[in-house]
Amino acid sequence: MLGSSATTVVMGGMCAASVRCYAAALAAGTLMVDLDERRLPLRHSHHRYRIDGPNGVQTLTVPLVGSTNNMMTPLRDVLISEHGDWRRLHWGALFSAYGRSPYFDYVADDLSRVIHGGQRYLHEFNRGLHEVIVDFMDLPLATRYLAAGDDVGGPVEDLRGKMGMKKPDAMPIDDVPYYQMWTGQATGFCPGLSILDLMMNMGREGVITLLEMARSLKS
Repeated sequence: MLGSSATTVVMGGMCAASVRCYAAALAAGTLMVDLDERRLPLRHSHHRYRIDGPNGVQTLTVPLVGSTNNMMTPLRDVLISEHGDWRRLHWGALFSAYGRSPYFDYVADDLSRVIHGGQRYLHEFNRGLHEVIVDFMDLPLATRYLAAGDDVGGPVEDLRGKMGMKKPDAMPIDDVPYYQMWTGQATGFCPGLSILDLMMNMGREGVITLLEMARSLKS
């Protein structure tokens, strides 16, 4: 269990992963992404993320080349499709959801460069988002991208199949409420959203929420 011997977590190549996933990563201190990972449909979060806006919670999907129903292609080779003008739609949804949030203007240029970046491979897009998030929120989190034959170099907690799936996870981690511009005003706190929600609403102070959640997992 995290907080005892594990110092690294593996969660796969997730797209703007949930607040819960980032809290679990911070509990370990190191996040590892296996670029040779297969059977991606077991999670679905490798190309989907959930945001909260004026019309409620919305799932944004990065379209992929080929079917994901039985994908055996390793993560490093998964190609993005430009079908449906999804980059413009994602940016429009993010602007609608967070354009008036306290921290959108501070991160908008960097985020837009990733969204409109023209990446060919999914792992490149996911990595771009992850680097913007870690840098802007100043997260105390190291990230490793493994290739075949790389030495893990220590104890590892594999959370694939435990977090970031379509169904709620069963990880013993507390959801810590934070300010949410939309849902918080209407129906109360909404957990399980993308880390982008925490970043837009709380900025660098969001790390306090993540660390509090990480402490609950360690205990």
